[in-house]
Amino acid sequence: MRTRRLLIAFFLLMCVFSTGVLGYMLIEHWGFLDSLYMTVITIASVGYMEVYPLSTHGRIFTIFLIIFGAGVLMFGISTFTAFLVEGELNELLRRRKMEKQIAKLKDHYIICGTGRIGKHIIYEMRNTKRPHVAIEKDEEACRELLEKEILHIKGDATSYEVLKAANVEHAKGLFCALPNDADNLLLILSAREINPKMRIISKANERESEHKMRKAGADGVVRPLFIGGLRMASEMVRPAAVNFLDKMLKEYDQVYRVEDIIISDDSIYCGKSLKDSGLLTQRGVAVVALRKGDKYLFNPSNEELINSGDAVILIGETESIRKIKNIV
Repeated sequence: MRTRRLLIAFFLLMCVFSTGVLGYMLIEHWGFLDSLYMTVITIASVGYMEVYPLSTHGRIFTIFLIIFGAGVLMFGISTFTAFLVEGELNELLRRRKMEKQIAKLKDHYIICGTGRIGKHIIYEMRNTKRPHVAIEKDEEACRELLEKEILHIKGDATSYEVLKAANVEHAKGLFCALPNDADNLLLILSAREINPKMRIISKANERESEHKMRKAGADGVVRPLFIGGLRMASEMVRPAAVNFLDKMLKEYDQVYRVEDIIISDDSIYCGKSLKDSGLLTQRGVAVVALRKGDKYLFNPSNEELINSGDAVILIGETESIRKIKNIV
């Protein structure tokens, strides 16, 4: 709406200036530059002397030009001012609202860097309805996040103040998706010092960076080039399986994912067999594996006991899995 008003104001100003220039050229038979100069000083009401003495028709034309020109000029100035002030004020209010929302977050995920990798992480967090906040220092990227109503902090993710502004003390996990390995390594050290309990996953461009990142405190390190190579090989040798996973990840009507449920001592599933737990009869969910320590039992028996510390690996609709997690 503000942009439309601005365009209308610009169009009206051009009409008034064109009318003024043409009017003086036709009525007083002046040249283009003299007519333009007379139009500008008349509309702007600066009080300079006339270029040449005006005829009676020229004076009548000037009276109407002042009345309409001054009105259009004021409309244009007020519209342009409102465009600037309202835009900045609106952005300021939206940022203040975001800051309050971020301050209330708990068990959320922080995405540091919203480049090619970070955008996909944000997409996954939104798709699976997990609370998240992004940290980005690029002005244009922050403006894009604001337009998409994605909670974010503008600043350097390796800074303690910026991490604390993202409420890192209460975060459940942090993604290090900054462009280079050195920044991600520094980010891991900074974040781990503030919150020793949260899970940290980092991106690594170089193979030798993986060991350093794990030693610095990363729980997991992903190398996009390595994963990309495996993905291409899989597309070649097992296309049906890859197409199934692609469909599962890219489905828009219903979101399907592979999820895990960590069993605690007070879980309603602890001490029960898979059959008695009711997990096998949940609609839209299938149990694909059971992790016991470092060992995975794929397609476990119905009589397999679920103990504290075990992880049940499920595949199915995220809404159905979320309901299960809420009662664990």
